[in-house]
Amino acid sequence: MNRKNEPGFSLERFIVGPLAVNAYVLADAASKEACLIDPGADHRKIKAFITKNGFDLKFIINTHGHGDHIGSNEHFHVPIYIHSLDEDFLADADKNLSRAFFFSIKSPPASRLLKDGDSIELGNIRLDVLHTPGHTPGSISLKFNGIVFTGDTLFNMSVGRTDLDYGDEAALFDSIKNKLLVLPDDTVVYPGHGDPSTIGEEKRNNPFLN
Repeated sequence: MNRKNEPGFSLERFIVGPLAVNAYVLADAASKEACLIDPGADHRKIKAFITKNGFDLKFIINTHGHGDHIGSNEHFHVPIYIHSLDEDFLADADKNLSRAFFFSIKSPPASRLLKDGDSIELGNIRLDVLHTPGHTPGSISLKFNGIVFTGDTLFNMSVGRTDLDYGDEAALFDSIKNKLLVLPDDTVVYPGHGDPSTIGEEKRNNPFLN
């Protein structure tokens, strides 16, 4: 777990599952309302943390529809948000690639289909949805308060894979260039795998971008 407490919110990172996905619990300090980003596995550990802190879990946001990011959706019994172009991944074990790893993940259906420019309210927090396709057609990033959750679009010194089904290399780099690298350099990047970074650090040193 990696915790970040700031005035107005708290953020906890859990590294879950065999592919070491970053699952994030983001909570509004005043209301104790929380959301869960990419609960790929280890639902008991995440639930225990939410209960211990008295958070009121309102919804799940999936940054995209791959099985390692949606694997525990079914265990929380809250609305699920995902981009409209990845909606079909939730219940399709071939699209979400879980069948390729010899198991089958089928998430409950989405309650809200997201699109570029949407805002998601969580207590006093507003998350802005950036459609960042390339890793999957419906990949999104989530921006708020000097932070961006980038899913599997941009990593610390790397970028998302595009050699999988439905990947698009040109779209990925267009997303990074026109949706992410335009953010202020001090924006903290919380990716779907690996350690946090900043937009400035990725501009300067990411070998895939230079």
